[in-house]
Amino acid sequence: MLFRDRVDAGQRLGARLTHLRGPATVVLGLPRGGVPVAAEVAEAPGAPRDVGLVRKLGVPSRPELAMGAIGEGGVRVLDDALVRAAHVGAAELAEVERHEAAELARRAGAFRAARPPLDLAGRTAVVVDDGVATGSTARAACRVVRALGAERVVLAVPVAPRGWDADMAGAADEYVALSTPDPFWAIGRFYGDFRQTTDAQ
Repeated sequence: MLFRDRVDAGQRLGARLTHLRGPATVVLGLPRGGVPVAAEVAEAPGAPRDVGLVRKLGVPSRPELAMGAIGEGGVRVLDDALVRAAHVGAAELAEVERHEAAELARRAGAFRAARPPLDLAGRTAVVVDDGVATGSTARAACRVVRALGAERVVLAVPVAPRGWDADMAGAADEYVALSTPDPFWAIGRFYGDFRQTTDAQ
């Protein structure tokens, strides 16, 4: 166990990110588990915080493999080469996107109510999750926030596999992980309390 819970992980991660102080930084937590971590991270640099509402578009035969992502503001990023290599047809792609768009809208309503997202144009976006395993969701989130105008993207997590930054294929400008254990197991193995974060939380 490395962290008591997500609050502990966020406090420790925030202490590593104090170089990002200032109004030009926005901290974005990935729902759901990344949000309590991001709330603590944002305290350290005194940065505004928001949720990073992103939905991975998974290949139908391998949903964990991201062929793209959608985000707020109609942002859509696709890995055209992967779509072709996985033989995903237009109808299949449209169905995956329809399903994920519905969940994105549900989460926007649950987490934002009527509040608009923070403007990322020209700012540093710190994308925070409770850990990285395959990296597909984090990679997709980084692509979306860049498409929303972020000038600089920092991906920050408490725990990730060794060599994770090389595997992210340039998704962010800076990578921060407090620990990169080897061997790496499921993210929850590195937390004392890794209960699922609810929408209400």
